[in-house]
Amino acid sequence: QLTMSLNSSTILNEENSQGQKRNIACLGSPDQQTPSSFQDNPLQKLQLASQEVLEKAKKSGRSKCPQCSSSRMFYCYTCFVPVETVPTTEIPTVKLPLKIDIIKHPNETDGKSTAVHAKLLAPDDVTIYKYPCIPEYKEKRHEVALIFPGPNSVSVKDITFHLQNNSRRGVRDTDDDCSKEPFLKKARTEPKEEKDLNECLSSNVNESAKLKKVIFIDSTWNQTNKIITDERLQGLLQIELKTRKTCFWRHQKGKPDTYLSTIEAIYYFFVDYHQEILKENYKGQYDNLLFFFSFMYTLIKNAKCATGKE
Repeated sequence: QLTMSLNSSTILNEENSQGQKRNIACLGSPDQQTPSSFQDNPLQKLQLASQEVLEKAKKSGRSKCPQCSSSRMFYCYTCFVPVETVPTTEIPTVKLPLKIDIIKHPNETDGKSTAVHAKLLAPDDVTIYKYPCIPEYKEKRHEVALIFPGPNSVSVKDITFHLQNNSRRGVRDTDDDCSKEPFLKKARTEPKEEKDLNECLSSNVNESAKLKKVIFIDSTWNQTNKIITDERLQGLLQIELKTRKTCFWRHQKGKPDTYLSTIEAIYYFFVDYHQEILKENYKGQYDNLLFFFSFMYTLIKNAKCATGKE
C-alpha cells in the first residue's frame, strides 16, 4: 500500500492480508500465464531522476499534505500533490506526446492505486475522473483510444491504420461541402472534380486520424465490467498491451502477469507509441513515469528479502 508505514513487518502483513485481493488496472493480455517474479527486475534499467528525496522522506516518516493536511507518505493520493517533506522541485516532470484520461472506479481504494503517479509526474497531460463522472467521447472517437484488452483490440503499431478507417467513415458522414455534397451529385462529377474530392477526403482523414488522447481504466479486474460497458466508451478504438509483464507487488494470484498496474500500462504504452508510431529511438524519455513505482518496488522487495519471504 502506498500509504503504509515503512516497517518491514507492517508491509508484509498488509500484503498477505490484502495483496491477493487486488488487481489494479487490467491492461495486459490474459493469454500468458507465466508467474511474476521479483527476481527478474526490468526496473533496474530505467533512466530515473535521483530518488534521494524519497529516501529522505522515507527516513523522516509520514508528513502533511500541504493542501488537506492529511498525514501521508511521499504524496497525497486525494489531492495529487507531494507531501511537505517531498519538495515539488525535486520531483521529475514528464512531458507526454498525448493527453491521458484515467477513469477511476468509485470503489477503488485511493491509497492503493498507482494512477496518482501519472498525475504527479505528468500533471499537464493527465486528468483523473471518478466514474460515473466521465467525458463524452463520441464526437472525438477518431482521435481517442481506450487501453483495454478485448476481442476487437489492436496492437499499438496498428493505431494509425484503424484511426484512419474510423476517420474516413466519419468524413463521409459529415455535412460539409467538401465531402457530402459531391457524393449526392456523383453522377455528374467530372474527373478533375473526382480527384479534388479524393484529395479533400484524404486531407481530412490525415488531418483528423491522429491520436490525441488515450484512456486508461483504474480498477480491480472484478470491477471493470461496469466501466467498460458504459455507453460513452462504446465505439472507441481499443488497444491491448500484449508483451509486458507486471512488477506490481499486489498482483493477484491466478491472474496472468501481463495484467499491469495503471502506471505500468501508461509507461509501456508510451514506450511502444514512441517507437511504433512516432518512429523514434527510445532513450528513456518516459522512464520517470515509474519514479515512485520503482522506489516502492525496491522498498517492498527488500522488505520481503529481510523477512525471508522473497
